Amino acid sequence: MQVYHSEATKLRRARTELHDGQLMTPFECPERVDLVLARLRDSGVGPVAAPREHGLAPVLAVHDAAYVEFLSTCWDEWQAAGHGGEAIPTIWPTRTMREDRIPGHVGGKLGYYALGGDTSISPGTFEAAMASKDVALSAYEHTASSGQPSFGLCRPPGHHAASDQFGGYCFFNNAAIVAQRALDDGHARVAILDVDFHHGNGTQQIFYGRDDVLTQSIHGDPDQCFPYYLGHADEKGEGPGLGYNVNYPLPPGTDYATWRERLELALAEISDKQASLLVVSLGVDTFEGDPISSFRLKSDDFLDMGRRLASLGLPSVILMEGGYAVEEIGVNVAKVLQGFQGA
Repeated sequence: MQVYHSEATKLRRARTELHDGQLMTPFECPERVDLVLARLRDSGVGPVAAPREHGLAPVLAVHDAAYVEFLSTCWDEWQAAGHGGEAIPTIWPTRTMREDRIPGHVGGKLGYYALGGDTSISPGTFEAAMASKDVALSAYEHTASSGQPSFGLCRPPGHHAASDQFGGYCFFNNAAIVAQRALDDGHARVAILDVDFHHGNGTQQIFYGRDDVLTQSIHGDPDQCFPYYLGHADEKGEGPGLGYNVNYPLPPGTDYATWRERLELALAEISDKQASLLVVSLGVDTFEGDPISSFRLKSDDFLDMGRRLASLGLPSVILMEGGYAVEEIGVNVAKVLQGFQGA
């Protein structure tokens, strides 16, 4: 399997995350990339190649132009305003306030474009997000030209990024960018299957009213789990997209046997909807040792997961999302890819 990786994805090295009432070092860190790469090389999954640059056009195909401009200038604006720490939102246009005006001050812009206060903007964030998008698109191009599966070691991840909001460590929605590019290349329908512990709220929002992308997510019940306000089973799409968004929320403590049942339902739905390309948002934070998740998958379960994903027989692009049990992240990613290849 061809693997794509860019050292530029590690340019984002945030120091600050608000978690459980404390400011701490983020769980999403550059070391995740090194651990995955090392394990992939040890396991012989496939060659690693650098991506080519794709510019902003693919980003603007799914993201709001003003939002993209904000991400590109936020850090400089934050510094120019005299702030010493990293850029963290502290106020939002909530239910009792207006959301039809974007403030001029960077602090107001942060709240307008942020999903929550968990994700800071630090030096190198925009550059890393651009590199992550290039990794995803280069993986897609390999699959499109060869028919063979590919893995994009994306960082930052992408599935929480909506058309004009960042959060959950995500800035550009890599899976959505790839899906739109595939549609532009002539695919009639693309399936995005999100297997991260957390709901892919951004992916859902981008395609919610469309039937050319089937979006599915198997995740922790939003009644108990981030991002809380999206990801319920009754969210099925709207207008032309009705029936093309499927959520499988599961309770804390879910084991692989239960999780696998939802995977089989998702795979059957992909076949029924006749997708011609599979994009997998691969989070391995469903692992039992993950520090910010609550499922109970074991490392060997990821091998079976990969086999089942391959059983569709579709051209497939697998993109890295979450996974924060740093000691095991490389093992679990490698097992998914080995299972896929072995099938």
